[in-house]
Amino acid sequence: MNTESVLKQLFPNQLNYQIEGYVIKGDAQTAVGPVRILGTVNAAPINQDIAIQLSSEILKLVQQGNKTPVVFIVDTQGQDLSRADELLCLNRTFAHLASCVDLLRRSGHANLAIIFGQAVSGGFLSYGLMANEVYALSDSQVKVMDLNAMARVTKIPVEKLKELSQSSAIFAPGAENFYKMGAINAIWPDLETDWVSQALLKQQQHLDSYMTDQRRVVGQQRQGRVLCNKIIEKVVHS
Repeated sequence: MNTESVLKQLFPNQLNYQIEGYVIKGDAQTAVGPVRILGTVNAAPINQDIAIQLSSEILKLVQQGNKTPVVFIVDTQGQDLSRADELLCLNRTFAHLASCVDLLRRSGHANLAIIFGQAVSGGFLSYGLMANEVYALSDSQVKVMDLNAMARVTKIPVEKLKELSQSSAIFAPGAENFYKMGAINAIWPDLETDWVSQALLKQQQHLDSYMTDQRRVVGQQRQGRVLCNKIIEKVVHS
């Protein structure tokens, strides 16, 4: 299913957007009012230019002060692996983008991220995973990195990682495993329901509660990260 088709089903009332390169910007009308659409499409390799574009759009929204809800569209293969981007400190630009999303959150904008296609590594972490809530379409692909790449980095044999992925969501790619870890709020099984309006309405009613990250607690409840919350609690209260 292509981007245009998915967007029309998610925002059936009124939709206006533009795609320039890998960046999507637009507006839509929902049951809870107007929303701003921002993100990446076509498995974008996020580089300096894309990250700065997203950051600038977010800062403009915050500066306007009208607290328009934001729907982030996530479809990225991760960061651009070019030498030029690495030399220009892409990690710092990603940190700036993440800080901009956090500023948006703390400025009172309801916001959520929808994973359309791929959500991989730093490209996903820098803005999608920073949103108040993250939702995934049923056919989306979510992972920190491929198991073969993970094997090269960790020096753990890929066979061992595959074995571990059967019993631990931390080692396994897939939206279901990220749901177990608490990183994804829900996987939308279809596009017939007005999921976006429902999620934003619920969020607006309890916006203050999103100022504290509860994903570690959810991950423990779902048995995806059984130790994370316990360790943090011990450190905080030691």
